[in-house]
Amino acid sequence: MLGGISIWQLLIVLGIIILIFGTKKLRNVGTDLGGAVKGFKQAVNEEEKDDKDKAHAKVAHDEQPNTYDVRAEEKAAADKVENQEERK
Repeated sequence: MLGGISIWQLLIVLGIIILIFGTKKLRNVGTDLGGAVKGFKQAVNEEEKDDKDKAHAKVAHDEQPNTYDVRAEEKAAADKVENQEERK
């Protein structure tokens, strides 16, 4: 049973651990360990959910591009100069 360790040996080891640390400290360690495992599971589930969301995310092009047409600006400037000359 359990690789040569009997139930009586496990109970003796458990009794020694309780005598050394006390039940209150063991309860705190168990609570901390359980909270750590729960937090780890939540983090893994959130990461898997984020990966799935990224795979199915739609690309939105709400932002204006950072490029501009130099020739269009030159033409607009030339038209502005022509309009000013016509007004004179």
